[in-house]
Amino acid sequence: MDSPAPPPSAPRPRHRDRHGRGMRGPVAPPQVPLSVSRSDAFDDLVRDAADRLERRWPQLADVEFAVQEVPWPQDVPDDGDQVPLGRLIGAAKDRPSRIVVYRRPVEIRAKSRDERALLVHEVVVEQVAELLGLSPENVDPKYGED
Repeated sequence: MDSPAPPPSAPRPRHRDRHGRGMRGPVAPPQVPLSVSRSDAFDDLVRDAADRLERRWPQLADVEFAVQEVPWPQDVPDDGDQVPLGRLIGAAKDRPSRIVVYRRPVEIRAKSRDERALLVHEVVVEQVAELLGLSPENVDPKYGED
């Protein structure tokens, strides 16, 4: 004999997830980013250092500030003793001067977030000093202070 079919059961409510919790409230307020990548945080450090110097030196408004992961092999000195942390690329007729900060070499040398911010600022100050033909201490009086 065949067994009778089970009686139809009441429809089960559908949930958004298997635990029945559904969506919760927002994780963070709208003005706070949910996550910032390391490269985005590094870009912000370079931008902050550049903005700080532009307030003191208005002629830096035409200078481009950029971040590159690592220097190209042709940008590393032939002696190869130390990898550069930044580079100044002079202006040409079709482009403005550019200051490049190399993210990975800076991150390797800095142990904490505060050290990284200080090192980024020092690299930017050194490159601006080279561009303006001044000493780093003249570009930023706080250069070299801990």
